[in-house]
Amino acid sequence: MGQPILWVHGDCLDPTAPIFDRYPHAPAIFVWDVALLKEWQIRLKRLVFLYECLLNLPVAMYRGEVAPLVNAFVEVHGGDRVVTMASPSPRFRAICQQLAYPVEILEPEPFVTLPANADLKRFFRYWKLAKPRLGL
Repeated sequence: MGQPILWVHGDCLDPTAPIFDRYPHAPAIFVWDVALLKEWQIRLKRLVFLYECLLNLPVAMYRGEVAPLVNAFVEVHGGDRVVTMASPSPRFRAICQQLAYPVEILEPEPFVTLPANADLKRFFRYWKLAKPRLGL
């Protein structure tokens, strides 16, 4: 039997996330999604922030198209499934459907509960909604 492979994405940058606790020795991958970066026009400051977060995680970083790179990583490491954290992103669901292996999606403990239609593209918009709900 193979091993789980962890797929870390932008909604899973917490070193205390359940996937790292549950599978502490599993190989992990993060893919810089070139299409997403271009579509969202993510600025350099945000990229640096993401990179600094990733430096605190036990992940191999790649750049390109997510599903093919995750599939290849699973194969190279003898994996039998992909384990990741849930994400509200429609792109996340589309990528999961493109994976050639079973996907186990773990749910994080919510930091804050936001409306389903909340705009999460910019941190400031998120924080403007989240801060009052946290009593700050």
